[in-house]
Amino acid sequence: MTDSPPQRPIPATIAAVVRDGRVLLVRRANPPDAGCWAFPGGKIEAGERLEAAVARELLEETGVRAEPLRVFDAVDVFDRDAAGALRRHFILIAVLCRWQSGEPVAGDDASDARWVPLAELEGHALATSFGVAELARKAASLSIAAP
Repeated sequence: MTDSPPQRPIPATIAAVVRDGRVLLVRRANPPDAGCWAFPGGKIEAGERLEAAVARELLEETGVRAEPLRVFDAVDVFDRDAAGALRRHFILIAVLCRWQSGEPVAGDDASDARWVPLAELEGHALATSFGVAELARKAASLSIAAP
């Protein structure tokens, strides 16, 4: 029996937490982009509000608590097999969050978690998921203006 791709994209959140010129990232333990650094996040459960989903996923993956402030972007992520066939299509909803407490400790779907200086993203010193540096810059500029 062959697995067929889902009929609809899967909605998920990503938490963009910027603090002291650094952004909170996790090293993904699972596909898509296993081994790459990305924003913490995950699937939105049925009946769960977006804000609750991003706060829950952030806490599960990093142990960090943050206040969701606002949606600032959305990106498509296509999970493909070795032959290029689509396995899953995610729509990641980027939410700017304000750090409240906790220091990152990898948990749930992450193999590592840490605060990454924004400058490290520019030099490609880290293997990151597609679009992480651009979203981090956008989040950093918005966090300066956030109340």
